[in-house]
Amino acid sequence: MKKQFNYLVIGCLILSSLMFSCSGSEKAEEKTYDVVVYGATSSGIIAAYTAKTMGKSVLLIEPSQHLGGLTTGGLGYTDIGNKFAVTGLSRDFYRKLGNHYGKFEQWIFEPSVAKATFQEYLDRAGITVQYGFRIQNAENKDGWINKITLENSNNPSEPLREVSGKMFIDGTYEGDLMAKAGVSYDIGREANDKYGETFNGVQLMNGHQFPDGIDPYKTPGDPSSGLLWGISDGVLAEDGTEDDKIQAYNYRICLTNDPSNRIEITKPEGYDPSMFDLLVRLF
Repeated sequence: MKKQFNYLVIGCLILSSLMFSCSGSEKAEEKTYDVVVYGATSSGIIAAYTAKTMGKSVLLIEPSQHLGGLTTGGLGYTDIGNKFAVTGLSRDFYRKLGNHYGKFEQWIFEPSVAKATFQEYLDRAGITVQYGFRIQNAENKDGWINKITLENSNNPSEPLREVSGKMFIDGTYEGDLMAKAGVSYDIGREANDKYGETFNGVQLMNGHQFPDGIDPYKTPGDPSSGLLWGISDGVLAEDGTEDDKIQAYNYRICLTNDPSNRIEITKPEGYDPSMFDLLVRLF
């Protein structure tokens, strides 16, 4: 990053003061905070909790109505190699999950349990999340963020709120606070030669592709039938080159064989099973 500002993404503790205003001319009651965290993801929650337990006053802002980010949104299967490398409050979190499930620690869990565990941290520290406020602007002075402007995510027509402080934590996945503060960023895949790496940029047959033998046509073996949904007939770029494509996304869900804990899966409106033919053929 070309510019340096007073934020940290994960677990950093910083001092800040805060001021809300309903408009540019009418100031609301001022309240000073030591730490202002934007984004109630796992990192944002733990950063806010840590600061509060160290005696700092804290404000935690979340642009959505969701607490815990991916951890409470379905990503309950922890990608882990050596679990002994996980220490601090991360280890404490997994051991609290273990306590819920009657184990020493637990690495696979339900979203609701993870959310309740995060809420316990916040309740213990006396932190109330301010949900539904989305950043619109960040004001810098001498390389330091000194004010951010927020809008009501559910009702953008409401007057904007101003938050002033000495320092801020960006706890979001997207880095919206950093972007608004002027930190440089790229969208898409960088070329291999930009940072001397090998796994960014376009990738050709290096273990991340479909195996050979999966027919791409709607009618197998018949090119005239057209390509399956999701397959492009565009020219493939050279290996390791950059592009403006963004990362694919998916949905993570929890399934149960307990009827009393089950919500039936129903056919969504507009569902088109042909969109998944390529996946079926892969299976």
